[in-house]
Amino acid sequence: MIRRTPGWLATSVRNKLLAMALLPLLVVFPLLVLAIAVWSSVTYDRLLITKVRSDLAVARGYFDQVLIEVGSGTRGVARSQRLLHSLQTASAGTPLSQPLAAARQELNLDFLLLYRPDGQPLASAQGARPGTPLPPALARLFEAARPAGERPRAAQIVRLTRDELSAMAPQLLPRLHIPLVPTRNAAPDARSIEDRAMVVLSLQPVLGANEQPLALLVGGLLLNQNLDFIDHINRIVYPEGALPFGSEGTATLFLDDVRITTNVRLFQDQRAIGTRVSQTVRERVLGGGQTWLDRAFVVNDWYVSAYDPLLDAAGERVGMLYVGFLESPFRLVRHAMLALMGLIFLGVMAVSAWFSVRWARSIFKPVEQMNRTMQRVKDGEAAARVGALPARDELGALAGHLDQLLDVIDDKTAALRRWGEELDAKVAERTLELEASNASLQQAQQQLVKSEKLAAIGQLTASIAHEINNPIAVMQGNLDLMRDTLGGHALPVKAELQLLDEQVERMRLIVTQLLQYARPTEYAGYVETLDLNQTVHDCLVLVAHLLAQTRIVVVRELQATQRVGFNRQELQQVIINLLINAIQAMPQGGTLRLSTQDWANEHGARGALLQVQDSGAGLAPGVEERLFRPFFTTKNDGNGLGLWISLGLVERYGGGINAGNREDGQSGAVFSVRLLTEPQAPAAVNTRDGRPGG
Repeated sequence: MIRRTPGWLATSVRNKLLAMALLPLLVVFPLLVLAIAVWSSVTYDRLLITKVRSDLAVARGYFDQVLIEVGSGTRGVARSQRLLHSLQTASAGTPLSQPLAAARQELNLDFLLLYRPDGQPLASAQGARPGTPLPPALARLFEAARPAGERPRAAQIVRLTRDELSAMAPQLLPRLHIPLVPTRNAAPDARSIEDRAMVVLSLQPVLGANEQPLALLVGGLLLNQNLDFIDHINRIVYPEGALPFGSEGTATLFLDDVRITTNVRLFQDQRAIGTRVSQTVRERVLGGGQTWLDRAFVVNDWYVSAYDPLLDAAGERVGMLYVGFLESPFRLVRHAMLALMGLIFLGVMAVSAWFSVRWARSIFKPVEQMNRTMQRVKDGEAAARVGALPARDELGALAGHLDQLLDVIDDKTAALRRWGEELDAKVAERTLELEASNASLQQAQQQLVKSEKLAAIGQLTASIAHEINNPIAVMQGNLDLMRDTLGGHALPVKAELQLLDEQVERMRLIVTQLLQYARPTEYAGYVETLDLNQTVHDCLVLVAHLLAQTRIVVVRELQATQRVGFNRQELQQVIINLLINAIQAMPQGGTLRLSTQDWANEHGARGALLQVQDSGAGLAPGVEERLFRPFFTTKNDGNGLGLWISLGLVERYGGGINAGNREDGQSGAVFSVRLLTEPQAPAAVNTRDGRPGG
């Protein structure tokens, strides 16, 4: 039979009372905070979608107003007496280009042309007669508008080929040359140049006295690279101060899925013209004719986005109108609000817990008094009693029964001594258990200290990465400026500039990887299909200066034929780290053997195996099992992170790294890196949460 001490009973009652008092606070309050956090997050997202929906309505309204103004303006010129008079007196030598030029400038159009009813050219606002007849596609639009009656005032969106625009306004051809920029998630496209035109076009007949068409007036506004037009839309939708928290609004016009005019920045001073929308957005908006209202990854950041299809005169979807604003400032505000609510609830919980504990103390205080009396009796004070208690409830009655029980206990002192000896034995047993528990607790505390160190390292790396990004951007900017300034004179140092670009990119990737250890779910590299042998050659070039200072002989046995799926810079980082470790392991010189070969396993996975073998002292006993742990190092000046980082990079793509001593009887270590041709879990995700980007 297990006997428990009175102190244990009092502690148990006290703990139960405290648990009963605090359980609602510790369970209900956190659930309430969680429910409010989820509700506020959903509501906040809905508010952002409502905001971007209204922004799209404003942008669409202005765009439709432009169509109406171009149509009504062109129609007004076609019905003007000045043009009719100039047309009737053209045979007398009066030039038709003058009224057209004045009208084009007044309407702010890119071209204004006059054709005969049969499509033959008459005059142009640019002063020279158009060289070719009206393009067949526009002639069909004119034929469809021939029936008598009031003509529509709005212009139409028309998609023209390069030749069709050249027939009407050859001076606009330079604006059609838009190189396509490779864009993540975009649909496959074999083209490299977008040379089609999106034009706001109005065709209006010039009618004579008998309402018969004397000519056809064609006015148009080219939207390709029309920066003033898109900036004006952006100023209307997002005037200064319209977006709080430092968010930025953007607007874009798409021809199919290509940005032909935008104020979204690809770099600091370069617009993202020529980039393409994601395949998911393309299929929903251009394929399904739906309006996209959601967050999307636009070029290089997350935006709350709205995409609306644009229809041509035939009702076909030829492009999209986009508006959106940066999501990150709103996300930070939302997190701040949630943190504030959490602090408020924490304060309420603390106050409530204080009152609950005071209420519980009024209950367990008499229990503690009875416990102390029992303890005094146990210590040999046989006359100790609880006495009268202020409480007249069940606890007071229990105290009286306890005093009666103690009177009976006095008559059984001998039995109590025997029971006391048994109790002492039990106490000793429980003491041993407590010591074992303390040992486990110390081990857990050591693990907690280690976790806190890792968290501190994560914060430190995030800070360092932020500071390093600024000089990296300056270096890359000056390299681009040197290349642009030198022009053709940069050819003699093209290879050196290319090497600098690659190393700046490698530095940028290393910074990104530093950020991975602070925020590992937000950063990942792009997966490429790499030639492992060539990558090893490239890495040897990068450590050539270290090899030149040693007496190390490099032996290459590069026999792998399988390509591997990996990020180039991250794979270089892994190989260079292993090469540097091998070089440092042979300070007196030796042989560095690099070998590659194909491999496959029973599950059908294929890839290549890289082995880096040195002739140094090898791995000491007990080192192998701790080699890939963070902060473990055998070097006086090492930080213990190199192999840990390398292992994390390789495992991210489904591979692995093994280390051991050479098995050929010679001294030295060998590191084996197993890489997959098709990574099982590639890091090249498009978004931070897997949602489609634009």
